[in-house]
Amino acid sequence: MFLSAQISLYPLRQAHLSQAIDSAASILREHGLEVSSGPMSSLVSGDYEALFKAIQEVFRRTSEQGDMVMVVTLSNACPVPQ
Repeated sequence: MFLSAQISLYPLRQAHLSQAIDSAASILREHGLEVSSGPMSSLVSGDYEALFKAIQEVFRRTSEQGDMVMVVTLSNACPVPQ
């Protein structure tokens, strides 16, 4: 199944925010997912299994750097895969 997700990552009480955010984007790409980063969230799309594994790994690894909030919105309908 093909899924799309909007992922927002909010590092809390950290001096440098970009390290965790850049790490998250790299992890998502390592799982073979399409990633389009924006100023407040990233749009991610790909295979169901790969997406869920990547989301789990992103949260686990970025949480090792400090307190973290991650918001994920999932869809199997938009955008429609081409």
